Amino acid sequence: MSDGTGGPVAEGGPVEPEALADTATRAVAAAGEYLSERFHDGATDADYTATDVKTAADREAEARVLSTLRDSYPGHAVSTEESGDHDGTDYRWVVDPLDGTNNFAAGIPTFGVAATACGHPATDAASEPVATAVGVPVLEDCYVATRDGGVRYNGTPVSVTDGDIVPTEKATVGMFIGPEVVSGGQERREWDAISRSVESATKRAIQTWAPVVYYGLFARGKLDGFVCYYPAEREQVAGELLAREAGATERSEGPLTVFADDESTRDALWDAATHGIEQVE
Repeated sequence: MSDGTGGPVAEGGPVEPEALADTATRAVAAAGEYLSERFHDGATDADYTATDVKTAADREAEARVLSTLRDSYPGHAVSTEESGDHDGTDYRWVVDPLDGTNNFAAGIPTFGVAATACGHPATDAASEPVATAVGVPVLEDCYVATRDGGVRYNGTPVSVTDGDIVPTEKATVGMFIGPEVVSGGQERREWDAISRSVESATKRAIQTWAPVVYYGLFARGKLDGFVCYYPAEREQVAGELLAREAGATERSEGPLTVFADDESTRDALWDAATHGIEQVE
């Protein structure tokens, strides 16, 4: 077994975050190369439902990520979107092989691949992200974050404050939801109210179906904040590590999480989101 740089990996012990990040980077690159080729070929082979779309590319991209992870860390657990949970010990990898499948199928180049290593049981909570890589294949973007190690965009360190810091009414923020909201019911009504309230408080609120891509933009200062409601783990563990390591300020309670590039924007987004929820009976 290799650590991704040619050296052996000792089973059972903690691994340096940079070694995990190297493996994650190679995993998303392998999937991304395939996805880019399929996207440019225009061959999606998709199955559509009322709330989602699945393609053969999801499964093939996942296989490439899994192969890379297994080559370096065969004993680690892996949780994937397509094939579910793969038993293991020590670290647990969370994989989204094609975040933004709807975009991919529609010919929109805004989609990504994410692989995140979550904490070693001897030292961390099992859900705590330690290292992640997010690839945006068509744009040839790669974001890498390690706990206490910052974020690199195509090899260059970046921060949420790299862009202009603007007041909330001039801010552009990302927004996304998890499966509970997509399914409808009370959660959907609350989200609709949150959306209206946040949109009224900002210049532009982008509801995204490829959150890891927009988390990358946020990490390098292109967005001013993020509002999440019932986020799915496969996207959120990558996104929250990017946000935190890029210096974002955050607030979270229950299913609602808000990130921003400064405290004033964070508080304004939080107030807008919670005001929306309060309007729903």
